[in-house]
Amino acid sequence: MSGVAKNDATRVIITGASGRMGRMLMRAVTESSAAILVGATERAGSDAMGVDVGLLMGIAPQNLCVVDALDHCAEADVIIDFTAPTACLEHAQFAADHQMGFVIGTTGFDDAQMQSLRTILSEQAVVMAANYSVGVNLALRLIEQAAQVLAADYDAEIIEAHHKHKVDAPSGTALAMGRALAKGRDVSLTDVAVYAREGITGPRESGSIGFSVIRAGNIVGEHTAMFAADEERLEITHIASDRMVFAKGALRAALWLGDAKAGWYDMQDVLSLH
Repeated sequence: MSGVAKNDATRVIITGASGRMGRMLMRAVTESSAAILVGATERAGSDAMGVDVGLLMGIAPQNLCVVDALDHCAEADVIIDFTAPTACLEHAQFAADHQMGFVIGTTGFDDAQMQSLRTILSEQAVVMAANYSVGVNLALRLIEQAAQVLAADYDAEIIEAHHKHKVDAPSGTALAMGRALAKGRDVSLTDVAVYAREGITGPRESGSIGFSVIRAGNIVGEHTAMFAADEERLEITHIASDRMVFAKGALRAALWLGDAKAGWYDMQDVLSLH
């Protein structure tokens, strides 16, 4: 157990504890009066194994060390998972077996993995979001509303930028923006998305949604939805300057699950934006 007692606090386990987001998530939980960190896991063989979580966060020891399996953690109410698809599926099974809430920040699932995830967690309270920033989720709502007004005669583009270590593209947030835009126009993103342009592509197809991806340096996360007509251009942009914004949002989702019935939710539900 953590060294700091918090009465009636939501008990949280963080997977992928030594990663960028894992450390941020642990900090968010540790700094919250409404939550308590009761477990932190990493893959077997990680250099973080057995290390006190306080040292990973750069704060005083917390009397809680990183372990290699969820069943080595204390009893918890919710798991927050920002890992990889295969690991997330394993963690989801543990959450289902132990009737725990599950917050998913992992991205990059293929269709089969996504179906497996939904099957495993069919009787749990789950929040899954491409982005846990409050600002991003407000932007998604604004993009949908803008797309309802700015029809196919406005060319639509999604532009995103992240650090050079990010392994998937487009980002989950960029795809979420694309889905919000497509929903506003009452079309399927699959039918209208353009993910690459090279060579002689011909003129732009009316109604298409284009994606542009930048990977460079230490960019935390920048996303823009652009609506461009001959006479004007509207851009809805979100810029993250610190990953803590995602950690705080994920913790907000974890706390919200305490009053939620079994079901599949997103941050729009958490923020009452639907």
